[in-house]
Amino acid sequence: QVQLVESGGGLVQAGGSLRLSCAASGTIFSINAMGWYRQAPGKQRELVAAIGSGGGTKYADSVKGRFTISRDNAKNTVYLQMNSLKLEDTAVYYCNAVTKTGYNFWGQGTQVTVSS
Repeated sequence: QVQLVESGGGLVQAGGSLRLSCAASGTIFSINAMGWYRQAPGKQRELVAAIGSGGGTKYADSVKGRFTISRDNAKNTVYLQMNSLKLEDTAVYYCNAVTKTGYNFWGQGTQVTVSS
């Protein structure tokens, strides 16, 4: 089992920045990739950014150039630095971990609200 605990969400004005953190515990040796998803009201959950065990990253087109995902293996933590936030970035952000066998684990979610 893998446990994921997110932190860092909150209320920010458009154009501002936030950094989300996701601390993993449990059978962390089984984790392959980690990432962040988000779900806005009335919309499907979507991938925001992901990082593989080798450090490779991918981003949703909507956040490229504004968001940066990083991984601190010593702390078993993944970060999402979000800059130049827009109203449409408002959502619940979920941390995700995928094991080497393809099983998904999810955090409880953290609310990010961008105001005008």
